[in-house]
Amino acid sequence: MISGRSAEHEQFAASLHGMLAAADVPGAARQWAAGDRSGGLALWRKLAGAGVTALAVPQRWGGLGASPLDIAVACEELGHHALPGPVTESVAVVPWLIAALGDETLAGRWLPGLAAGDLIATLALPPWRPFAADADAAGLVLLAEGDTVWLAEPGVAHRSVDPARSLFEAGGRQMLARGPAVAGAIARAMEVGALACAAQLLGAGRAMLAASARHAGQRIQFGRPVGAFQAVKHQLADVAIGLEFAGPLLDEAAAALAAGGPARDVSAAKVACTDAASRAARTALQVHGAIGYTEEHDLHLWLTKVRALAGAWGSQADHRARVMASLATAGPSSWT
Repeated sequence: MISGRSAEHEQFAASLHGMLAAADVPGAARQWAAGDRSGGLALWRKLAGAGVTALAVPQRWGGLGASPLDIAVACEELGHHALPGPVTESVAVVPWLIAALGDETLAGRWLPGLAAGDLIATLALPPWRPFAADADAAGLVLLAEGDTVWLAEPGVAHRSVDPARSLFEAGGRQMLARGPAVAGAIARAMEVGALACAAQLLGAGRAMLAASARHAGQRIQFGRPVGAFQAVKHQLADVAIGLEFAGPLLDEAAAALAAGGPARDVSAAKVACTDAASRAARTALQVHGAIGYTEEHDLHLWLTKVRALAGAWGSQADHRARVMASLATAGPSSWT
């Protein structure tokens, strides 16, 4: 059990893991990449039944009003199974941002649908998140920039390194909110996004470690499983250590976000989870050998997911700079 998590958190994670393991998530991801959303949307409906889409929605609007740690636990499992779709945006950021705007009309218009899973949402948040992920599959697209939130529509599409992820320019067509309070809500939404993204990376890293360990026990070289060689054991051990150290940082970041603590905790978690997942990806490629490079192998889904998420919601350089600035000034840093 990761430090900071309760037995209820572990049970919730186990239930999500069991549900997604029983589903054909790799098949749905490949369909999503080919433009067929049916399998992916069926998975989203299952997640809605499990309460995942309601986590970040306040109770008065049909949600669960869950904590950042609850959201991190869920996003970690969604990353573990490489779920297609705008996970960070729809599960965490958009419902949190709409609720933070404090506009009863906007909240009543969209939050119940998000909680029920009837609505998938995405947003662009430039300059840190310049494109809206999977805007063609979303019923709600927002553009949050500076001190303004706009209802947006998708524009020019751009390819992502992850085939099961599309990126769209977002053009604002109706201003929803503006002002200093909105600027603060947008800056905080960036923290929520970075936390959810870090959780997905941690989950993806754990999935690749498990896949590597299985393959190392099955792949035979020189008459022995490759997992019997010390060089392979050491690489897998290094991956496991990195993931184990990143987990508590993620939980601490969730606690800090809930308490309004320093933003550096979220940045530290994003750096650690990205580094750990990237090392897991490199090691997985080495353990699997040439087959790991092929699109036909499921490992490809996690490799491309990690590459896409590593630079999303703030680059490693951005987050390291925030940690250093916060430590140098002995105070919280922000994105503004």
